[in-house]
Amino acid sequence: MQTELKRALPATIVPNQPITALAPMQDVTTLPFMSVVSEIGSPDYFFTEYFRVHVQSRLEKHILESITENQTGRPVFAQMIGEHIEHLKRTTQDLLQYNVAGIDLNMGCPAPTVYKKRCGGGLLKEPEKVDRILGTLRDAIPGLFTVKMRIGFEDTHNFEAILNLINKHDVDLLSVHGRTVKEMYRSQVHYDCIKLAVEISDCPVLANGDVSSAQRSREILDYTGAAGVMIGRHAIRNPWIFAQIRDFESTGKIRRVPLQDVYQYVRSLYDTLQRPWITEKAHVNRMKKFLNFIGLGVDPQGQFIHQARRAQTERELFEICEKFMLSGTNTYFADEPYEGLVARPNRE
Repeated sequence: MQTELKRALPATIVPNQPITALAPMQDVTTLPFMSVVSEIGSPDYFFTEYFRVHVQSRLEKHILESITENQTGRPVFAQMIGEHIEHLKRTTQDLLQYNVAGIDLNMGCPAPTVYKKRCGGGLLKEPEKVDRILGTLRDAIPGLFTVKMRIGFEDTHNFEAILNLINKHDVDLLSVHGRTVKEMYRSQVHYDCIKLAVEISDCPVLANGDVSSAQRSREILDYTGAAGVMIGRHAIRNPWIFAQIRDFESTGKIRRVPLQDVYQYVRSLYDTLQRPWITEKAHVNRMKKFLNFIGLGVDPQGQFIHQARRAQTERELFEICEKFMLSGTNTYFADEPYEGLVARPNRE
């Protein structure tokens, strides 16, 4: 059962609605991306890309900018990833010098280059170490201390033990991605494990994984009992999803998104992410990381994704966007991804 928090979480945009959060995603949840999402319809909470913590680490300037120069008006939680307790404590103290809503510990990253260093999802194999890290960070953080985790490494053997440690160390908010580290993004989400986390945890829990639409969000919340949802790649595809969730929670209706608005989203992304030192071709290629997901709702045959992946110049890219978004046969963006289309990776 959840107990009354000693440290209150920031208020949601609409009082008493479920929390919505933009999931931390490396090389995606930058300050420019947060700004674009905020203009369309902000989540309640933002989380930064993770600050890498090791013996020689310093706060990365470009990630720090998403805190110090953030004009969205919404709380920003600073996420860390690492395994060395003293350096995690040092980085925590550094981050607390800035206007952060809280400090978040990554215990879920499934990248092999990360978990092989016993960081991110790799920590889930070592409950004893998790115990020491959580205890040290709780002592070092006077305000909100949050955790993002998966349900296990290869299996869920340690899941309940780690949830008990979350309680032991008085974590304020827990985000649970309902897959194991080894499942990456490929499997179905184990919402029963998120439900178990809600039942065991003393703090609010955010459900993460395949939150693909406002209606799907409500279904997940009804099943798991979670306090809210954390959305990653589906927010790349559909940044309107946070506003749609608020509308659906209030009215039971979802405003459909015209494809011309999607065109303006792509244009805004292109312009906001552009930097003078990046060549046109490199920037177009970087945009494809976003278009892989956006394209899942543009046309059911996947021709937009197919053609956009082959664009080499800004002109080529936006001619393709105009063809499918401004003069195509479809009028509206799909509420859910079209069946059978695949982005890389193909699941949140």
